[in-house]
Amino acid sequence: MIKHIPIADFWALKQQIVLADVRTPAEFEQGHVPGAVNLPLFSNEERIQVGTTYKQVGREEAILLGFDLTGAKWSGFIKQALEWVPDKRIALHCWRGGMRSGAMAWALNLYGFEVYLIEGGYKAYRGWVRSWFETKYPLWVIGGMTGSGKTKLLHQLTILQEQVIDLEELAQHQGSAYGSMGKLVQPSQEQFENNLAEQLSGLDRQHTVWIEDESLMIGKLSIPKPFWQQMQQAPMIDVHVDLEQRIDYLAEEYGRLDKEFLIASTQRIQKRLGPLQTKQTIAAILDDRMADFVRLVLVYYDKTYRTALNQRASDTVFPLEISGNDRAADARKLIELSQTSSLPDAEPILHSNGNDTL
Repeated sequence: MIKHIPIADFWALKQQIVLADVRTPAEFEQGHVPGAVNLPLFSNEERIQVGTTYKQVGREEAILLGFDLTGAKWSGFIKQALEWVPDKRIALHCWRGGMRSGAMAWALNLYGFEVYLIEGGYKAYRGWVRSWFETKYPLWVIGGMTGSGKTKLLHQLTILQEQVIDLEELAQHQGSAYGSMGKLVQPSQEQFENNLAEQLSGLDRQHTVWIEDESLMIGKLSIPKPFWQQMQQAPMIDVHVDLEQRIDYLAEEYGRLDKEFLIASTQRIQKRLGPLQTKQTIAAILDDRMADFVRLVLVYYDKTYRTALNQRASDTVFPLEISGNDRAADARKLIELSQTSSLPDAEPILHSNGNDTL
């Protein structure tokens, strides 16, 4: 049996049914529904052949070519689907819910599968993704100069059962010129957006959502503009940590990285550092003077942070001194400040039940 369902109805079934994306491996790699599996009807090259035939010759000829290309594959499709779902219940989609997913649904249904066909396909899903960036959230932003341990505070808030969105984890980048850490590989822009929407869709919008202050770009990826603008307007706690403590923390974190990577990353920001400071920074890296290297680049990063901070409405920025050593105590300070601060034109925000006893 084949059931046609809109993407919004699929989420109630997501934990029970495997979603198979029948687009090509290249399309799947570019962006897919988190958790989906790839069951490509055509290879990357075959899809080009069919598309070219459709445009240059016609629809019927393209359909015949498609059957010629897939003729020997159908038993393989069914066997693969059976490995994923021995109970024979599966959801399918292609780009627009058209011929590719329709053909696969027909074959699996013929074999006895219960098939859920996503109406509008991946295109409809991408519309669903974008809708979450327009949705309002009760955000609290954690700001602070580089080396203040903001990401570790997010992790501690998660332990305290607060709702957290970790953009740097989703982007696989720590947000600075050195943010790839010499090893992190970023997803595509499309996949980053899909993964972010997945997390946003699971939030309880009656409770506080914590997020780290970020520039519009995280490495090569861009935070969706409507969501980033909401971050800019949200209340922010500007955490203050002693400069020497920040230097020690960053020297330990970056001191383990490859020197060539650090030098190449420094050279990418040399116009902003200036020729003398760039030369001094590279010399410090080569000499294993990690504290000096950090101190030099922090002049630039601290200035950049102060500039961005000054662009925020002053009545939505709340300074907070934290120890930087006791993450649990520091996270509790953030929660307490967010609960007691007076915001302009704010509606009441609830906190997660896990903090009721704090």
